Amino acid sequence: MHLTATHINYFHICHRKLWLFSNGINMEHTSDIVYDGKLLHETTYPQRSAKYTEIEISAAIAGDLRLAGKIDFYDAKEKLIHEIKRSDKIEEAHEWQVKYYIWLFVLNDIPGVCARLEYPKVRQIQEVWLSEPDKLHLEEVVLRIADLLQSEICPPKINSRICKNCSYYDLCYVEE
Repeated sequence: MHLTATHINYFHICHRKLWLFSNGINMEHTSDIVYDGKLLHETTYPQRSAKYTEIEISAAIAGDLRLAGKIDFYDAKEKLIHEIKRSDKIEEAHEWQVKYYIWLFVLNDIPGVCARLEYPKVRQIQEVWLSEPDKLHLEEVVLRIADLLQSEICPPKINSRICKNCSYYDLCYVEE
């Protein structure tokens, strides 16, 4: 089974969204919010693509679990991951996403990596490190994700305030 940082992010937001995404139901292409995030990513720090490298990193754990991540801006000299986000409304999911990236470096015997979450629209920056309890949490999360994805039953909707801005909103709240 192949897991990415998107799986980790969605796990911390909504298990239903994770299950739908993992079963090939992709709604992001219809979302203005997702488009705005991509535009923000491309225009906020235009000089970064020349200064920092984009990298893909992976690791295998627990038998057939293959973990992968695609990091847009990595400063190899400083061992610093730069992650740009549109809003800090789901900050916990963003934190776990970059902790997952850091964990991939650890699994590849590259210690000392940290991350910087950047929210240009609200002018906030947050430094993120990976602790030993975080590693244990991520190990548990990837196993829980694997179990969730093997289920044939879609998890229930969560009825949260974040649902209204989700690209899956219409799918989850359609009434017959």
